[in-house]
Amino acid sequence: MRPLYYSMLLLFKDGKERCVNDVINELKPEYNGFKMLKFPAVQEGLMTAQQNGLLDETRFDLDEEGKLRVYWKVNDYGMQMINGYIK
Repeated sequence: MRPLYYSMLLLFKDGKERCVNDVINELKPEYNGFKMLKFPAVQEGLMTAQQNGLLDETRFDLDEEGKLRVYWKVNDYGMQMINGYIK
């Protein structure tokens, strides 16, 4: 099994935007029960990828409970880095 943060970044190679809940739902089959597959850890990972220039925030909205939801999408630099370093 590859590291969770690698798998998170690999999801974005398809060019789609995702929020934290999207990432969690897509990784559940492989990482179900994994301690770090929780909202705070996944959000931190995506925010770190953003700060490192791999992902860009694309939009914001409110979920069904009225909580802020942030969406990210890989940028050209991020795609280069993901393709170059994560297999």
